[in-house]
Amino acid sequence: MKHPAERIALEANDGQAIEVLCWPRAAPRAVVQIVHGMAEHSARYQHVAEALLQAGYAVYASEHRGHGALARRRRELGDFGARGFQGLVDDMAAVSRHIRAAHPGVPLVMLAHSMGSMAAQIYLLDHAHLLHACALSGTTALELLDPRVSGWTVETANATVPNAATPVDWLSRDPNVPAAYMSDPLCGFPLTEASLFSIFDTGARTADAAQLEQLPKDLPLLLFTGDRDPVNGMLAWFDVLVWRLRQAGMRDVSTHVYGGARHEVLNETNRAEVIANLLAWLGRVTA
Repeated sequence: MKHPAERIALEANDGQAIEVLCWPRAAPRAVVQIVHGMAEHSARYQHVAEALLQAGYAVYASEHRGHGALARRRRELGDFGARGFQGLVDDMAAVSRHIRAAHPGVPLVMLAHSMGSMAAQIYLLDHAHLLHACALSGTTALELLDPRVSGWTVETANATVPNAATPVDWLSRDPNVPAAYMSDPLCGFPLTEASLFSIFDTGARTADAAQLEQLPKDLPLLLFTGDRDPVNGMLAWFDVLVWRLRQAGMRDVSTHVYGGARHEVLNETNRAEVIANLLAWLGRVTA
């Protein structure tokens, strides 16, 4: 049985509206805050929310600035606005605070994918105290991905896929995933240049060992990805991030690398395995 999301609107600290999808549950064992990636939207995580609901979790997922139906109506797709990536990160904290007020005493876990995982890395430097644990999917060391350094583009990402049928086959081996993405009016748009570079300018802090040292050492972290994910250089930049976190003294850093999988592991051909492993980790860290 499908559980349609409820929609609510929150107000950001600068007065901007934050669109939020909610999948409520009575007396949840924990709440999972999903943070979507670049040029996509939260409704793409319906299947993940369904699995989380069945396992006893409530779910919230907000649309980033420059993303979602509201941004499309305003013709702002791809534009974070004047505050750049920091505004997006601050919105995530506003959603976290709303969740904690709505569910006092219930553990809150963040599940962040791709660009969302980059925002989550920044979020953790300032707001880790709001979370019980954090999972990062398709993640990377930000400054190594920076297009001004790496030359990374969506086009070069797809070049890693032999005999690609669409421009976004790098997302998943399941042909239905890139096909659905291509036909979705809320997916696939470019970021403005200012918005794109604000990700890496704001995220430069995440490579600062002194700032990473301030993270709460007992915060459980899960980093999971495919070994054919071009966003982390086929693991090269993923491994750097894991190493940094462990060097910073984080005591509970779990990793899972899926052989053959591409960028969207939650939408991969082995998505059932990926979600089952996520649920097992959630069960441990929220027990």
